[in-house]
Amino acid sequence: MIELEELTKRYADSVAVDRLSLRVAAGEVLVLLGGSGCGKTTTLKMINRLIEPTSGRVRLDGRDTAEIEPHSLRRGIGYAFQAVGLFPHMSVAGNIGVTPQLLGWPDARVRERVDALLELVELEPAGFRERLPHQLSGGQQQRVGLARALAAEPRVLLLDEPFGALDPLTRDRLQQSFQAIRSRLGLTAVFVTHDMVEALLLGDRIAVMRDGALVQVGTPEQLLREPAGDYVADLMATPRRQAEVMERYLEGGGR
Repeated sequence: MIELEELTKRYADSVAVDRLSLRVAAGEVLVLLGGSGCGKTTTLKMINRLIEPTSGRVRLDGRDTAEIEPHSLRRGIGYAFQAVGLFPHMSVAGNIGVTPQLLGWPDARVRERVDALLELVELEPAGFRERLPHQLSGGQQQRVGLARALAAEPRVLLLDEPFGALDPLTRDRLQQSFQAIRSRLGLTAVFVTHDMVEALLLGDRIAVMRDGALVQVGTPEQLLREPAGDYVADLMATPRRQAEVMERYLEGGGR
């Protein structure tokens, strides 16, 4: 569904992404994992042309995205991010229905889609449809942001640390909701995070990036069992250590 071929982004003498090649199968969730400044968000934004690559190409379902008008490309790709970016003067229904309205959907179809998506993200339509963003909790705002990303029935979803600013309980609930939604809808997704546990929980495969380059790509099990070098091993050591501590607690041994 998504192919990155020698994708590169340079800023003057700095290389943000260096000849990155990846494929994402239909229905797969690929997590881009790495520290700040490794190029994962730049990569995500090059997929929907919020950032234009210096060289290389992106193909979406076999078609070179450079051949697609940026606005048309973005309307067909769902995009959710940490800051949410809900329009403060618009209701929840207005925020979710923005893209379908731009696409010329009839009002009745937009209303039906908004209500269906509110139910999908576990927000009761009658109670939330007319609320303004400031009347929502952080977790509720993030659910509305996810619903908005899904509004135009995209086949591809891009997520840039969408749950990073939430408290642990809300984050866990939204991770579970995301898993259920993507499985139900058969979505292809690229998910950016710097959280190793989140990557292991959500990714079918994980692509580890460092200094703009791909270090390793594989399933969570492959990265845990066969890390390609010290950097990946160090990343995987954190969730492994946390799991071992929890196991000792459960066995009554403490730290």
